[in-house]
Amino acid sequence: MQNYSANTLAFRVSLILAIVLVGLVVVLKYSMGLSIEWTFIVIVTACFFIISFFILRNILYNFIYRRIRLIYKSISNIKEDDKTKQEPFNMHTDMLQQVDHDVTAWAEKSKKEIEQWKHMLQYRKEFVGNVSHELKTPIFNIQGYTLTLLEGGLEDKRINTRYLSKIEKNINRMISIVRDLEAISKLEHGELSLRIIEFNPINLAQDVIENLEERANEKDITLEIVPHYEKAHLVEADPEYIRQVFTNLILNSINYGKEKGHTKIEFFDMDDNLLIEVTDNGIGIAEENILRVFERFYRVDKSRSTQSGGTGLGLAIVKHIIEAHKQTINVRSRIGIGTTLAFTLRKH
Repeated sequence: MQNYSANTLAFRVSLILAIVLVGLVVVLKYSMGLSIEWTFIVIVTACFFIISFFILRNILYNFIYRRIRLIYKSISNIKEDDKTKQEPFNMHTDMLQQVDHDVTAWAEKSKKEIEQWKHMLQYRKEFVGNVSHELKTPIFNIQGYTLTLLEGGLEDKRINTRYLSKIEKNINRMISIVRDLEAISKLEHGELSLRIIEFNPINLAQDVIENLEERANEKDITLEIVPHYEKAHLVEADPEYIRQVFTNLILNSINYGKEKGHTKIEFFDMDDNLLIEVTDNGIGIAEENILRVFERFYRVDKSRSTQSGGTGLGLAIVKHIIEAHKQTINVRSRIGIGTTLAFTLRKH
């Protein structure tokens, strides 16, 4: 199979030359009064066109296209490894069309890669800035309390126990941040190994509530479980990770809840799934910020969550855990009314 591009280019050039030849012959015929028959002109022109076409095609194919093909074949072999190469290079393909296709594909791929690198660069910049900001406060607090103790406060019984307690609190906050960073790193890199078993989610939620009851009592917040069905249901999930989901969601509702408020954990039978909602009557989230609640380090009220010890990673971790179970989580909220975070688990 001959090269289509070479044929096309040779045809067009030969046609132009043939037209030029006819024009010259016609000019000579009438300007010099030559008696040349039109039949002869047509035959000569046709012969010239055919001969020039084959000569040009051979020149283009043998001396230009073939050499370009070899170069392109080498480039093709270099740019593609064995895993990405789908088929061997075909020496009889339309090389110019293939080059155009590959250049276009390369440009689109490069554009996407550049956008991805820009996104990753921005993400890393924000991530480093957020981590630095989160760790800076407890580190400076520990430094301040430690210096005070070293400068004589350690001997003062009025402040030494109180400052050591504050140092411990800030160390625990740093440990919490590091633990959450480690957890979200594993989740984002797909290193989460689930141990799927059957269990009663209401019993698990009740256990989490009992562990957080003292925290809720500090703000006089009532924690309540409401199952909207009569028959108990078992779910298929990893209980330890779902425990973390309940813990993070209930802590979030306490951190952003109102004094003397309440948090409800509701269970709804949804055929194959169990819908679980954690609802509070807290400060709520503005509509334009609802989609951001699952971002790392996002906070509705930065000053409040910082004071309460939140790392800003809790909901991001929750989202990854639920998605690892191939389930969904969503949020609905109104300013001043409260927030509901709802997720599903597969029923047994």
